[in-house]
Amino acid sequence: MGIEFEDNRLKVKEALYDAGEAFIHEACGELQSRTQRNSRVDTGQTKGSYSYKVSGSFMAGEQYGQIGSNLENAIWEEFGTGEYALHGDGRKGGWVYQSPKGEFYYTKGKKPRRPMHNAFTALKNKLIKRYAAILKSKMGG
Repeated sequence: MGIEFEDNRLKVKEALYDAGEAFIHEACGELQSRTQRNSRVDTGQTKGSYSYKVSGSFMAGEQYGQIGSNLENAIWEEFGTGEYALHGDGRKGGWVYQSPKGEFYYTKGKKPRRPMHNAFTALKNKLIKRYAAILKSKMGG
């Protein structure tokens, strides 16, 4: 009676990769949606600009998601400006600016709203539990 060895490493790696990819898409979608809900709305342009992409390679063994906006205002929403800048490194004393509509305003800056940070903080534990559930289902558990 002989012992037979069956190598399932590739199947296991593929299942892990599939679980990771499914989770990353789901997590990024949740984070994008929550970030949009957390965003301040004037024109809705910044709120609608958030998107995500998933990158990675099965062979390299790495996968990741990126969530963000291509608009400069998203940075200001996250970290604030002027006297309200999150790390205290904004312009002091106030200034006047002209809006795209032509009106002039005096401001001391914009308070940080932290839509991305707050989305992550609110969803972190839920996403960790969801990842465990996805792994379990993809691995046949």
